[in-house]
Amino acid sequence: MEEKNKTKIYNKIFWKLFLALLFGFGALYISEVSGYYEFQEHKQVTLTNEKIKEFERDIKEGKDINIKDYINEKEVNLDNNFSNAGIFFSETIGEWLQNGLEATFDFLGSVFSD
Repeated sequence: MEEKNKTKIYNKIFWKLFLALLFGFGALYISEVSGYYEFQEHKQVTLTNEKIKEFERDIKEGKDINIKDYINEKEVNLDNNFSNAGIFFSETIGEWLQNGLEATFDFLGSVFSD
């Protein structure tokens, strides 16, 4: 009976994880198909072109120019616990893979060396 309960729990976890990944993929797919990213890039290009025209107009008019007036440096901090955990796991897995590959090649080098 205990083995049957474990199987049920594993199945529940699997299906919840599967549905979460499917939902995430669907959201990313819809945002790509709808052109959300391209629209955001278009807005940034339009803003940049407007600032270039403003800069050129101010030069023609002989105004004092300060580059900070024309650059939109909106620093967005995307650090949160979830992204920090992702970075940590990514770096940890990278280190494990690097160490594993180095150990494998060291072993193969010692086996096949003269």
